[in-house]
Amino acid sequence: MSNILAVVEQRSGTIRGVGREVVSAAAQVASELGGAAHAVCLGSSAPEDAASLGAYGAELVTTVADASLEPYSPERWAAALAQVIRDGGYSAVFFGATAQGKDLAPRVAALLDSPLAGDVTDIEVEDGAVVFTRPVYAGKAFARVRSEGGVALASLRPNVFAPEERSAAGSVESFAPAPYEGSTSRVVDFQAADGDLDVAEAAIIVSGGRGMRGPENWHLLEGVRDAIGNDVAALGASRAVVDAGWRPHGEQVGQTGKTVSPKLYMAMAISGAIQHMAGMRTSQTIVAVNKDPDAPIFGVADYGIVGDVFQVLPRLAEEISRLKAEG
Repeated sequence: MSNILAVVEQRSGTIRGVGREVVSAAAQVASELGGAAHAVCLGSSAPEDAASLGAYGAELVTTVADASLEPYSPERWAAALAQVIRDGGYSAVFFGATAQGKDLAPRVAALLDSPLAGDVTDIEVEDGAVVFTRPVYAGKAFARVRSEGGVALASLRPNVFAPEERSAAGSVESFAPAPYEGSTSRVVDFQAADGDLDVAEAAIIVSGGRGMRGPENWHLLEGVRDAIGNDVAALGASRAVVDAGWRPHGEQVGQTGKTVSPKLYMAMAISGAIQHMAGMRTSQTIVAVNKDPDAPIFGVADYGIVGDVFQVLPRLAEEISRLKAEG
């Protein structure tokens, strides 16, 4: 069977954007293999918009609604998901490479004794087999991974696989997992970052580095973010900024922070350390502003300005606001 399962994340009963990306990728690959794309949602209740996944290619949406799955318990979720995969006989399973996906996917792979390709940025079908491309060596090279046995599991980097509409049935059915009897850990609290957009899912990121000189200057980055719109743009930060306590860790972009692939990444006063570029170099377009013409960030930037960030940022916010006002 060449059906592929997409694991869809939800929050507060609403499907997250990365879920539609994963479903769309599954539908594309399934069509090349001659199979169908299915989706699964886990939680204490089924998301209200579960059927909407049919618009992105899901023939069937399975909801696993159980009170024991809330709050998120990695062991319980992995056990329930492994049951769904075994019963469905899927050839491949796609997760989002989010904080939850990166926690859940390896556990499911262990239960199924199957290989896992993490942080995938491209998928191809060759001779009836699924081939994944993923960055290695801090993003300095890319490995092509072909699954040779078992169910092929992969976590897909957010914002890389654009959701495409391809109408499918989107029929919804429920699944009751067997009672879990093992020991578990559980999430005891979840704190959102003041309602701001998650940097890992933002289409545009305005990121600042140590060259911003201090947290008191972050309003300049916020001005650009707000001019663009905080519904699509988020603030990011380098490791040096987070280590200095200027910004929260949730905004850190890099090998020890979050890996991002936005449509536009704006690197402001960021020199471009290897660990930082490992987390953002797959961005579709990179714009860099730095007073050092030899800064490594210019080596990966599509557009660069050698100049004073404190002069550039106010002008940039002003121009963005003017263009938006003109429509």
